[in-house]
Amino acid sequence: MRNAPTILHLDMDAFYASAEQAAKPSLRGKAVVVGGLGPRGVVATSSYEARVFGVHSAMPMAQARRLAPNAAYLVPRFGLYREVSEQVMGLLRGLSPLVEPLSLDEAFVDLEAGGVAWDAESARLVGAKLRADIRTVTGLTGSVGLAASKMLAKIASEEAKPDGLVLIEPGTERAMLGPMSVRTLPGVGPATGDHLRRAGITTVEELAEAGEDELVRLLGKAHGHALYAMALARDERPVVAEREAKSVSVEDTYDVDIHDRTRVGMEVQRLADRCVQRLRGAGLSGRTIVLKVRRYDFSTLTRSETLRGPTDDPAVVREAAARLLDSVDTTGGVRLLGVGVSGLADYTQEDLFAQAHVGAGEPVAQEQAEAVGAVVADEAAGEEPAVTARHWRAGHDVRHAEHGHGWVQGSGLGRVTVRFETPDSAPGRVRTFRTDDPNLEPADPLPLVARRPEAAGAGASGAEESRPEAEESRPEVAVAGSSGGTEEFSGVGDGAASGADGVDGMGSEVAGPGGQASSVPARRPKSWSGSGGRGATSRP
Repeated sequence: MRNAPTILHLDMDAFYASAEQAAKPSLRGKAVVVGGLGPRGVVATSSYEARVFGVHSAMPMAQARRLAPNAAYLVPRFGLYREVSEQVMGLLRGLSPLVEPLSLDEAFVDLEAGGVAWDAESARLVGAKLRADIRTVTGLTGSVGLAASKMLAKIASEEAKPDGLVLIEPGTERAMLGPMSVRTLPGVGPATGDHLRRAGITTVEELAEAGEDELVRLLGKAHGHALYAMALARDERPVVAEREAKSVSVEDTYDVDIHDRTRVGMEVQRLADRCVQRLRGAGLSGRTIVLKVRRYDFSTLTRSETLRGPTDDPAVVREAAARLLDSVDTTGGVRLLGVGVSGLADYTQEDLFAQAHVGAGEPVAQEQAEAVGAVVADEAAGEEPAVTARHWRAGHDVRHAEHGHGWVQGSGLGRVTVRFETPDSAPGRVRTFRTDDPNLEPADPLPLVARRPEAAGAGASGAEESRPEAEESRPEVAVAGSSGGTEEFSGVGDGAASGADGVDGMGSEVAGPGGQASSVPARRPKSWSGSGGRGATSRP
């Protein structure tokens, strides 16, 4: 572990929910829940206003509705979240070549490798400026933890939530960790926590006092050794840039169990095509096809087949998935299906003996029509194409020919309710239309922060233009020091905007923080430098 707090952990605050609040003025300051809205939907994230009622991530949506019946319940808009995430990651990459994304809203950064921090004071300045730049560029807030190791930096960012900064001074780690619950440590879930509690161990200090031998006896060799090291604040893991993906997969949970075998087969084919689309989007191929089936009784079966070479051919993946399905009994009903590809490579190898035959008569799994007004033709019956019923998802963007941009508040019984407002407008008016109103159509999300024309393409100075206004406010930065207390730090302010957890995602580039008036210390000459690119790591 290094002797300076130069590992930074950023965690965006209630990311999905905060992005929705920033996009929808009428929801700011109100309870917002984002996730699947079906009977078996799960909460992806909830705003801090909703958490007051006990709503949290991974909770069944039905339970969330009982706890917070008056909250706004929205379907995720992953396109928007990915765009905002790329803006944030662009800021992080402006600080260091060693950025390790963990999800759309979370990442580690090695500040020393970027030459922007080498001691506590320089790290504090970088952390404060980063928070200000994130607010300026995205309109959202993030919490920053700074420490000498990844584990401690993540714990610090949790302590900083929401919208704060906590720095753990070297030498104070044991004193800070001691009174914390064992559940604070990575890898200690409910089962391990209960096991330790029955042994009389509830805090990190008690964990350290128990000794390594006792923990090995209680938890096994690997887990016991690892937990004892964490209790002593030891963590030698480096920051690893651009971690290699190990697999690509997609899955769907169904509101009602699927009993019909033909329907199950069609769903598997559809999932296989979606998986290949994602695979190709990442420029990858794979050798091992994996099928996941969760049955009516919650038992989960996984089957896999390894091909002779990597492929990104949808026909090959569909046929392999179909063969795997033949070995699974689905007579009792299926509640979840998934198709994945592992053994990834960045090239393909033609499988001349594949059983998938591509030809004019090949059946192709039809993608589920998601675009509003999609046309499905029944060629076998010789009928004219019929327009399917429009599906308006709560929270998604729309545009009306007369009223302009808005978002769907809800729909049903042939009607759709829309609130017309934009991120930089006042709370808008609500109007109701027929679901087939020709003047209403889906729209792309608007930027959360309007970009001034002169700032477009301004490079690294783009975020700098708004700094004078931001400096009017001063954040309070909590610092865990030898005194065990906190001190007020007068650094770069946060600006003035209203705020911003994750499910799924893969990837415009924004300027990194910088400019001549930057409050970040000048880069310190060093005798070593981190290397950018795939597989780069920080110095242990």
